[in-house]
Amino acid sequence: MLNSMTGYGKGEVRQDDVTVTVEIKTVNHRHADISVKLPRTFLTLENGVRKQIGQALSRGKIDVYVNYELSSAAKAVPTLDRQLAAAYHQLFAGMADEFKLQDHVTIAHIINQRDVVLIKEAEIDEATLGACLNRATAVALEQLFAMRLAEGEETRRDIDERLNAAEIILAGIAERAPQIPLEWQGKLTERLAKLQQGIEWDPQRVAQEIAIFTDRCDISEELARFKSHLVQFRALFNDEEPVGRKMDFLVQELNREVNTMGSKSNDAGLTMLVVSLKSELEKIREQVQNIE
Repeated sequence: MLNSMTGYGKGEVRQDDVTVTVEIKTVNHRHADISVKLPRTFLTLENGVRKQIGQALSRGKIDVYVNYELSSAAKAVPTLDRQLAAAYHQLFAGMADEFKLQDHVTIAHIINQRDVVLIKEAEIDEATLGACLNRATAVALEQLFAMRLAEGEETRRDIDERLNAAEIILAGIAERAPQIPLEWQGKLTERLAKLQQGIEWDPQRVAQEIAIFTDRCDISEELARFKSHLVQFRALFNDEEPVGRKMDFLVQELNREVNTMGSKSNDAGLTMLVVSLKSELEKIREQVQNIE
């Protein structure tokens, strides 16, 4: 089971007078790089979000956006500054006595003064915020997992097709490689036959050169290791743990074997097959970069 590192998830939870929304966006990255952007009200809860995300995701550039909204009732909560109201009442009453005013001090006189009555945003209990944030993050992660799994399955299909193509090319290389020393031996024998008149050559020396050439062109070990790496690679398709790093390592090893085959190639046809094989491996490598 492969999981892509690219995905998006959104979770929204409402409790009492607060609605918390969490959005998570992820793209490929070598390690787990978590960035959390949240309102000041949630600053004390940031470490909990990071821990929750870190336990769920092992790799990727992970951007987390947290927002919240209060209900209309919670947004407009009037509060009275009692000390200021009392000070205004004392001031107005004193003015009425001092200046012999007939007007009585009314509530309208007091509440119309600046800062006596303020409209403040309601304070939401931190435990409520934490519970909403935790649940919203869990919902966002669930959606993210579904998207990453779906994309991972598409990636698996593409890689599987590339591996099938690589195996076909590898079969062509395995078929072509043993013929190269035989063809070279035939050409060498033909040339020596043309030069035979008046020239002596040592058959033992010729046999030695043929053996050296054959050994230099031998890629049987590289073919065996390449096939073994392919078997290991396919086995990772069913691994429950994140396999991106393992696949990346195996692609490097496959490339190493192909490069060795190319360096040993003394045949244009074999070289073309090696180039085709490297092209398939490069496409696999690009896909592997996005696997968790």
